[in-house]
Amino acid sequence: MKLAVITGGGANFYSIEVALKRMQIEYELTTDKEVISAADGAILPGVGSAAYAMNELSKYDLCDTLRNYKKPLLGICLGMQLLYESSEEGGDVACLGILPGKIRKFIANDDLIVPQMGWNNFSKLQESSLLNEIDLTKDVYFVHSYYAPVNQVTLAACDYGVKFAAMAAQDNFYAMQFHPEKSGSVGEQLLANFIAIVQQQEL
Repeated sequence: MKLAVITGGGANFYSIEVALKRMQIEYELTTDKEVISAADGAILPGVGSAAYAMNELSKYDLCDTLRNYKKPLLGICLGMQLLYESSEEGGDVACLGILPGKIRKFIANDDLIVPQMGWNNFSKLQESSLLNEIDLTKDVYFVHSYYAPVNQVTLAACDYGVKFAAMAAQDNFYAMQFHPEKSGSVGEQLLANFIAIVQQQEL
């Protein structure tokens, strides 16, 4: 089994590399759509702005490749946000349109610091094999200023001044707003669950 880690949508891929190496998962950092299509599954990580990331995906001609992807794909942090229809970051940025909804910015106030940076818990809204054996009493690590809405594709929700989607899934697309690779044992179990989904579709 081999994963494609898509590097055309953001930055800071080192932590996901470390996690995959620790789990002994073969992977390739790539912006090549043929490599992505040939892999058994893909991860779209990212830290940065939606507009820049979408420009990068367009530059590498990856937008339609991702929209039409038929194997398991996991979006992490900005990679999750890019899966939605649009983002209000930098005005109004058209995203991949795979998941329904618009990405919005947290509104800072005396009690709410933006970005959310640190540990927070989440609650399960729907059953999914992505959540197998997950201890919901444990927190996960977030770093983000923008959030996805809670709607029909939301698997788990979190609260930070407003309730937002911490995890989502639709068909073969999966998403996590937090960083599983920085979230200790619960994050490693979530990554292991995604890898199990990839392996299952190979059978």
